[in-house]
Amino acid sequence: MQLVVDDRTVHAATGAVPLEGRDEPLVVLLHGAGRDRAGWAHQTRCLAHHGCRAVAGDLPGHGRSEGPALDSIEAIADWVARLTGALDGSAHLVGHSMGALVALDTAARHPGAVASAVLLGVATAMPVHPELQAAADIDDPKAAALIAAWAHGPRQHIGLNPTPGLWMLGGVTALLETSPPGVLATDLAACSAYEGATSSAASSACPVTLVLGSQDRMSPRKAARTLEDAFVSPPTIVELEASGHMLMLEEPEAVRQAILTHLDACGGPAGRKRGSVLRKVLERGALRRAGFLRQTEHALTDDVSLHLVGAPVDGRSRREERHLLTDAARGTVPAVEH
Repeated sequence: MQLVVDDRTVHAATGAVPLEGRDEPLVVLLHGAGRDRAGWAHQTRCLAHHGCRAVAGDLPGHGRSEGPALDSIEAIADWVARLTGALDGSAHLVGHSMGALVALDTAARHPGAVASAVLLGVATAMPVHPELQAAADIDDPKAAALIAAWAHGPRQHIGLNPTPGLWMLGGVTALLETSPPGVLATDLAACSAYEGATSSAASSACPVTLVLGSQDRMSPRKAARTLEDAFVSPPTIVELEASGHMLMLEEPEAVRQAILTHLDACGGPAGRKRGSVLRKVLERGALRRAGFLRQTEHALTDDVSLHLVGAPVDGRSRREERHLLTDAARGTVPAVEH
């Protein structure tokens, strides 16, 4: 879909479900630095077909939205508030990385525009490595390669992808390389300069869920501790043990479940309306994982399959490796509420 904000065209994906004539909760998904709406492909359609008006928009200057790119987290947050106004509703914001900082800042300074927030891959501060910023400043393809290498967990570096036949690191690299000149550098500089995360958390009154990857090297898990403590109402924490920074790509079903669970917990008419739908979605996901698990466990009992898995890693026995792989097949999502 296309809409107009600040007299410029904004392009957004809605999961192939039009927004007109619907009164379900509005969910706006905000992408990270140098990226666009495509990063939310695994979540947008699911939300749109399960009780939400889902909008994954290209930020100004990104994807197919008219520019220029905005040069600070605060400026993007102000724009998001105007976007929700153009969509005629207070929105549940779901943000990843830079988008998470934007969602947090929007919730603090534009509370009327934000019903709740789900923050993926967020940290108290997001400093950018000088080598990465220098490469982005001159539009060197090295910047995309560095992000792809650092942003994924160990499993994705050996080819594991929830979407069969696709190369996750290559896909992220290609998407970043299509970013218009100067946009990635502007985004990274905005992330590095933002110092308002803790104060925004302290000022945010809406329900918040943090979805964090234990293997995240760009926004390390420990870097979110101070942010967690800054919220007046403790946020729900969902930690994905096998994920790096690209959580919505690395564990798309776990992220979908985290978002749906968050929306259900928000309560009110929207939450009650979504409750039965959420249960059905989670039940179907559990059944799919159970079926895949049976196949995986059967395969891993074969000595040839164990040989293909490879030699023990980090001193783990093959039995431990087998349990590790079957846990991944289960898609277990540890959730801790503080």
